[in-house]
Amino acid sequence: MGWLGALVGAALDRRDGDSGVKGALLGAVAGRAIKSGVPMAAAATLGWMAFSALRKARSRRSAKETTPHG
Repeated sequence: MGWLGALVGAALDRRDGDSGVKGALLGAVAGRAIKSGVPMAAAATLGWMAFSALRKARSRRSAKETTPHG
């Protein structure tokens, strides 16, 4: 992932007439950040989904307990 980001960054930096070194470095850093950030974002999303499901289940249970049985 780092080398692919470096290639893309260099190509984008060369479009401006620069050497592409700065773009390659920034692309490599961005690639590494994305590579490490995606698993963290996935874990946070799964945790949020589990918490939301638990909260919804608790609210349903408490709504059943307060409803009068006719």
